[in-house]
Amino acid sequence: MPKLRSLLAALLVLPAVGCSSLGYYGQAISGQFEVYRKSRPVAEVIADPATDPRLRAKLADVQRVREFASRELGLPDNDSYRVYADLGRRYVLWNVFATPELSLEPLTWCFPVSGCVAYRGYFSREAAEAYAEKLRAAGYDVHVGGVTAYSTLGWFSDPLLNTMIHRPLPEIAGLLFHELAHQRLYVRGDTAFSESFAMTVELEGVRRWLEANGEADEYARYARTLERRQQFTQLVLRYRDRLEALYAAEIGVEEKRAGKARLFAQLRAEYEQLRTAWGGDGRYDGWFAREINNAHIASVGTYHHHVPAFQALLARNEGDMRAFYRAVAELGALPVLERSAALSAFLPTATLAAEPEAR
Repeated sequence: MPKLRSLLAALLVLPAVGCSSLGYYGQAISGQFEVYRKSRPVAEVIADPATDPRLRAKLADVQRVREFASRELGLPDNDSYRVYADLGRRYVLWNVFATPELSLEPLTWCFPVSGCVAYRGYFSREAAEAYAEKLRAAGYDVHVGGVTAYSTLGWFSDPLLNTMIHRPLPEIAGLLFHELAHQRLYVRGDTAFSESFAMTVELEGVRRWLEANGEADEYARYARTLERRQQFTQLVLRYRDRLEALYAAEIGVEEKRAGKARLFAQLRAEYEQLRTAWGGDGRYDGWFAREINNAHIASVGTYHHHVPAFQALLARNEGDMRAFYRAVAELGALPVLERSAALSAFLPTATLAAEPEAR
């Protein structure tokens, strides 16, 4: 556990860290340690006679995906996703999002490793809800969302988790390719760049994996999943735009509150129409079952808008993943404004990609 000890030592010497911050980092360390403690090599889990045969078969399939990731996509060849942990719960983390009552500008929190992000993660739902309640008491719109997988950006060997293993194999493959891409490259403070890069690797990786395994029908189903994610995201973003216009209007607070409630009701109604068009597919029913507020809207990621530019850059490198990674690393080293301008230069030849839901 040298990395865990090193991280703990680093946190203890951070300047100006108050008791509440130390408590937050303490739960992060203990939560990560729990994941580490419950992890077992996948080979050991497969060989264990007590392992459910369905889990054994899925883990064997995922290990083939994992080998493909390093061999064919040039992603890190390390212990990540070669160990398995059953945490005995539905989610590994719970993220807390918060916005002002009449604004969609999320609160942000800054951390030593990941930089500044628009959420605060907890390994305990109770702790997440307790923090959320403090924000609600201060007048913020708050949303707490469960997370089935996350990346430690190479600090630890990220395990396969029971929270993610029962998804269809193409979705697990996409998740692995995405999170391993973060280990390959992550630009602190530029979430849109980092997430768009990882999403590009995910899309290309799943396409190549299914093509290599002769599963064109499976790719069609995966593409349909992405299409519906895109339609869901576009629906929420349309209402995000309408809410932003409402909040910017020169009208009274009560009028804004009434308009906010009206727009949320219209959003629910449009989702029901979309659901009907999908033949009753209720994959986002859980999202709409929760209270809809500004923080709930803000939790839907808008971080993948650079995907078309990254896809064009990959095409410019003739699909060579390693050359693509080198080009992306060069972009990542640029100042943020130059980086954005350089990405925009690729857009004329880009192909629009599906926008997935937030993780």
